[in-house]
Amino acid sequence: QVQLAESGGGSVQAGGSLRLSCTASGRTFSRNLMAWFRQAPGKEREFVAAISWSRSSTYYADSVKGRFTISKDNAKNTVYLQMNSLKPEDTAVYYCATGGRYGTPYWRAPDGYDAWGQGTLVTVSS
Repeated sequence: QVQLAESGGGSVQAGGSLRLSCTASGRTFSRNLMAWFRQAPGKEREFVAAISWSRSSTYYADSVKGRFTISKDNAKNTVYLQMNSLKPEDTAVYYCATGGRYGTPYWRAPDGYDAWGQGTLVTVSS
């Protein structure tokens, strides 16, 4: 089993920045994608970004492209989400997840992932 632990959420004004971290422990080998999802109040959980453990390929939702950057430190089993130029609509609980595989039907959907962190709240005020 894989355990994921997020950190780094908080409150920030519009235009500001935050960096989220997600550290994986347990059986982390052969995990293809590590992803970030978010869920705003009353909305479905949505894909934000993903990175391949082995190839460092990165993928982004259109809504965050150019503002968010996903990166990783393999030695620390940690994935980061640098969020710049934050907007009030970025307010959500952010979750990291793993188990997804690029190219499969649900790799950009929650159903494509089998391990999740507890979530960290990001609040952006206008």
